[in-house]
Amino acid sequence: MARKTTNDSTAKARKKRAALAGAGTTRVYTLEAFLIGGPVTRKFAKKNRVVSRAIAMRGDQTLQDLHDALFDAFGREEEHMYEVQFGGKGPMDPQAACYVLPSAFNLSHEEGRPAAGRVDQTTLNSLGLKEGDRFGYWFDFGDDWWHQINVEAIEDKLPRGKYPRVTKKVGKSPLQYADLDEEE
Repeated sequence: MARKTTNDSTAKARKKRAALAGAGTTRVYTLEAFLIGGPVTRKFAKKNRVVSRAIAMRGDQTLQDLHDALFDAFGREEEHMYEVQFGGKGPMDPQAACYVLPSAFNLSHEEGRPAAGRVDQTTLNSLGLKEGDRFGYWFDFGDDWWHQINVEAIEDKLPRGKYPRVTKKVGKSPLQYADLDEEE
């Protein structure tokens, strides 16, 4: 019986060491978010045919951290509801797995479209992302700012610095509340 305890202790110690060794491995994801829809003026769209932001994030950061980074990167002023969608054939595909705010998690079940998870609990590492994957980000359910996010790179080496961080900007950020009748 003592021998079994020793083997159990050894197995537990081995598992603990493996977990600690794995804990130090943090992946870095480079995600490029393209604005694909929202209330912008014709003049803005003509001047800014592509509006995107590349963001580097650690794999242990959440979809909520991604939202916060996108909110800042696109110069948004006021928080609204949002969700992140994986799979499906495009925005609002009912087959897409949706990750939602904690306050919307139970609502999604009541409405018959159960959420796959909560944005504040879902890390990038937990999603099984691969380079070339794409997913959707929908901000402000009234104004409908749609983004396509491409997984550009995944690296196992963690460069020093603060994460998430914007690594590239293309195009000007549209005003969150532009008057669509006015020509900028």
